[in-house]
Amino acid sequence: MLNTRLYKSVHTLAEKLVEAADKEDRETFDALYAELKAICIENEGTEKDHPVQWETLADFTEEVEDAVDVYEKALAKAVDINEKDYMASIAYSIATLLIELGQTDEAIKRLQDAKINANKSEDTELKADIEALLATLVEG
Repeated sequence: MLNTRLYKSVHTLAEKLVEAADKEDRETFDALYAELKAICIENEGTEKDHPVQWETLADFTEEVEDAVDVYEKALAKAVDINEKDYMASIAYSIATLLIELGQTDEAIKRLQDAKINANKSEDTELKADIEALLATLVEG
C-alpha cells in the first residue's frame, strides 16, 4: 500500500525536477535528484518501500545503464506487491532504454511482459504505447 504522504512528496519532487530540467538549472536538478534518491534509500526495505519512488528516480536518472538498473529495482518491488500497472509501465520504460542500448531482443521480451501485465489495466494510453512500440520492433 502506497503511503499518501510518500506519494505526495515523490510527486512534488518530480514536478520540481521537471521544472529544473526545463530551466536547465543543473544545481537545483542535482539537489532534487539527491533528495529523491535519499527518500528511496531511506525507505528501502521498510513498509514505505514502493515501486513509485524507484520508478520516479529512474525517470530522472540520466545515464541509460543506471536508469535501467533503477527501473529493475522498481520492477522487482512491483512484482513483490503484484502491482500489474506498475509492472507494465516499468517494463515499458526498460524496453525503451534497451532499444537505446541496441538490445532489441530483450526490449521485445520486456514489451511482451508489459503487454501481459497491462492486459487488465485501465490505462489505455499505456496499452497503446506498448502495442505500437512492440509492433515497430517485431515488424521492423
